[in-house]
Amino acid sequence: MRVLVTGAAGFIGSHLCEALLRRDGDVVGMDNFVTGAADNLAVFERHPRFAFVRHDITEYIRLAGPLDWVLHFASPASPRDYLELPIQTLKVGALGTHNALGLARATGARFLLASTSEVYGDPLVHPQREDYWGNVNPIGPRGVYDEAKRFAEAMTMAYHRTHGVDTRIVRIFNTFGPRQRLNDGRAIPAFMTQALTNAPLTVFGDGSQTRSFMYISDLVEGVWQLMQRGSNDPVNMGNPQEMTLLDLAKRIIRLAGSRSEIVFRPLPEDDPKVRQPDIGRARARLGWEPRVDTDEGLKLTLEWFREKLGR
Repeated sequence: MRVLVTGAAGFIGSHLCEALLRRDGDVVGMDNFVTGAADNLAVFERHPRFAFVRHDITEYIRLAGPLDWVLHFASPASPRDYLELPIQTLKVGALGTHNALGLARATGARFLLASTSEVYGDPLVHPQREDYWGNVNPIGPRGVYDEAKRFAEAMTMAYHRTHGVDTRIVRIFNTFGPRQRLNDGRAIPAFMTQALTNAPLTVFGDGSQTRSFMYISDLVEGVWQLMQRGSNDPVNMGNPQEMTLLDLAKRIIRLAGSRSEIVFRPLPEDDPKVRQPDIGRARARLGWEPRVDTDEGLKLTLEWFREKLGR
């Protein structure tokens, strides 16, 4: 099996490359390091079945040789990134997805799109099922990411219906683990960096907004099962264990043994009030559900952050 992974130097992409190599795949990683990091490739970059191509996938993709899969994981993914890189985010969702799908069609490869729970926007349905169309503000600051992924899903289904490309769509809910950037801007990296340096933990709003956090190994296993047994319909992957961000902050302070206090800041525009996946489709079709307890995942991630921070 020969697989192209776009966004290979990113948090999720690098874990996916590593897992595919463990399953005896030949992996071509592609990234332009806009938000990815070369350090994420260090564990496996010298592996004999891994090759890396530095390329911006919003430009035409040329890749010699056969392919069995194109796994499209390239995109800025944190609010900090896509608020700073709005046009690049839209381009990778549109042009990048088009180019990746074109390569899949040309090589006869199957295609898997990394979509997101953000396609549901600030949801009016809770928990979120795949047949919910979402509540998205297309002209708000977060709309560049939400609509880029919604367009990418539409493009993926168009290639499936029009050109017969065998496609998959995974809607990823909040995922965490080692290799997230210290300055990523998302809740868990921010809270961990603050807690381990005994700085105040910044909670936006009153902290009552909810999220559902999944450890990276569970997501990687879910993507593998989707490759093996999935269908063309979107599939949610996340942890149904919902918690408030205030509870998350308190957990991380406790697990880190931190002296940090919690401070509150104004809620960003269009910030979702709730987020919880309905994973019935993944359970029924793939036999998949998350296995790693949230606190256990937080402990493993804290160990990695301690090492990176020298704490």
